[in-house]
Formats: sequence, C-alpha cells, structure tokens
Amino acid sequence: MPASSGEPVAWSRVDVASGLGLGTLLPQPHGFRLEASETVAGTEERYASRFTVHADLAWVSRAARVEVLSGAGPASVELRREAAGWTVNGRRRAELDGCLDVDVAATPLTNTLPIRRLGLRPGEYRDISVVRIDVPSLGIQRLTRRYTRLYAADGQERYEYSDPLNGSFVLTVDRDGLVVDHEGLARRLR
Repeated sequence: MPASSGEPVAWSRVDVASGLGLGTLLPQPHGFRLEASETVAGTEERYASRFTVHADLAWVSRAARVEVLSGAGPASVELRREAAGWTVNGRRRAELDGCLDVDVAATPLTNTLPIRRLGLRPGEYRDISVVRIDVPSLGIQRLTRRYTRLYAADGQERYEYSDPLNGSFVLTVDRDGLVVDHEGLARRLR
C-alpha cells in the first residue's frame, strides 16, 4: 500500500484481550503527518486514544498531539520541537533535547519515522534518542533505542528495536516502512 495513498492500515492488538488500531501516513508540503487511533478493551484497562505526529521531509519528528479517553477521564499532551528544543504542553523540557523521534507507545505506526529516516542496510544498526509518550498515562520520557535492520525473511523487510525499558522486538514492514507485524504488540489486518 503506497504511503502516498493515505489509505489507512489497521492492526489488531495481540497484547490485550481486545484492541484495534488504525493509522495512516500522509504526505504534506513540508513533510509527513501520521494520523492514528487506538482502542483497547483489556481486562485491566480500557481506553481510546487519538494522535497526530508531524515530521519534516527528513522524517524528523517536529510535533505530536495525543488525546486519551480512559477511566480517569479525557486527557491530552502536546509536544513541539523548535530551535530552542522540545516543549511539552508549552513548557520547555531540556532533557528531551537531541531526540529526533517521537514514539507513541500505543501504536506500531510511529516506528515508520526512524525506519525511513535512518535508511539502514541489512545488518546495520543505529542508536537513537526517542521521546516516548506512554498511553494511556501520557507520561513522557527520553529513551535510547537501537534500531537494527535484519535480513529479509519470507519476502518481508525486518527490523529489530530494543531499549532498556521495553526490551527487544522484531518488526516486519511493508515497502513504505509501515509496520505489518510488531512482535508482542500488534498484527496488521489484511
């Protein structure tokens, strides 16, 4: 499915009793926009989320907005990357400086940005700094994450990412870098 089509893709969550995500990558005049939503109805938690991430033409994250509706009520967070650095809800967060990617934890979609930006060859890896937004809590933290491009298998490109907080996961992606399967989190509905 071409990224330029704007046709949404859907994922079924495999880590909860019931969950569904929908997202798309939209080209913009000065970059790209990720639009997505996620609904989870697990035994422990239930929430719906909606998010937008803006990236420039080099696939560097510039802004993100995440909205959540959960048992705690509605909440939202907004991040912006400007010349002076990152702000969260308008407040400067110096500890996020140097992060080029935003990872919305509820979706496999935000992995597309570093995959496209890094342009790794099979066997290559790169350590990057990521602003991670937890869903549904909307907690913000900086993570060092390693992306490794694995060798293709069964006709699909594969990547692994790992970080100290979440561990290691294998992703398969389509030709546009959109996740097909995210080990332990989601599987694309065909």
